[in-house]
Amino acid sequence: MANLTMVTGFLLISFSNTWELQVLHAILFLLIYLVALMGNLLIFTLISLDVHLHSPMYFFLKNLSFLDLCFISTTLPKCIRNSLSHSHSISFLGCLLQFFLVIFFAESELSLLTMMSYDRYVAICQPLHYEVIMTKEICVKMAIVSWLSGGLLGALYSASIFTLPFCSSKEIHQFFCDVPALLRISCSERHTVVDFTMAFGFGLGILCFIYITISYSYIFSTVLKIPTTEGRSKAFSTCLPHLIVLMVFITTGAIAYLKPPQESDSVLDLLLSIIYTVVPPTLNPFIYSLRNRDIETSLRKLIAWKYLS
Repeated sequence: MANLTMVTGFLLISFSNTWELQVLHAILFLLIYLVALMGNLLIFTLISLDVHLHSPMYFFLKNLSFLDLCFISTTLPKCIRNSLSHSHSISFLGCLLQFFLVIFFAESELSLLTMMSYDRYVAICQPLHYEVIMTKEICVKMAIVSWLSGGLLGALYSASIFTLPFCSSKEIHQFFCDVPALLRISCSERHTVVDFTMAFGFGLGILCFIYITISYSYIFSTVLKIPTTEGRSKAFSTCLPHLIVLMVFITTGAIAYLKPPQESDSVLDLLLSIIYTVVPPTLNPFIYSLRNRDIETSLRKLIAWKYLS
């Protein structure tokens, strides 16, 4: 019979055993975190203060900025702290909370991006009905559904993973508490509940992916009918970056969760997790908002107001 002991904490992986490289990693992640923090806070503040930006599209962008801010704050600060200290430990409750929040914010963001694709579909393909369809009440309900789906999936994943027995090494081969890394250190060979939860989660992800693909296919079909080259290029320059970052977010997350587990440490696992947890929250403010003319105008107004006062 396996020697089961009560697990009170885990050890997160260290990027390097060399102190200088650990400091370098901490500085790099700190810079990335500050960029993401300032970008998302700026978008959230501008949309909140400027009444001209109180429209459905900017309502969703405001929610996305808040989600990105929370998402990246769940993993990077702890990683930076660990890189600058000799302790890489995380308590059982701390790991549980971090795990829940990562799933919560990731699923909420995917659901919100799906809602945003519908908003862009209505705006481009049915512009005459946009104000009738995308009312304030509908937008609030769509945002609530996004947050609730993240909370539901986060609770299901947390309950299924953290009821498993952990009897081997307490070292998690990841810089945050994630599903594949936790499954590797579990001494349970049967993960029926976990497999069901993962199937449910990927089912939701596939539905979101299909809906987004259909929405953008209609959008691109409508854009191609725009008579002017300038109008087509403007629409494509807006939609294509959205789609690229979204595909990176979905594909890297899917590969990380679906790839067969390995006994030894893998640089690919670390790279994939960095891409889907760090890259989208950092790039989204620049791709979705800061290249937007209305956002630029609002930023100039804010700077001018601060300067004059």
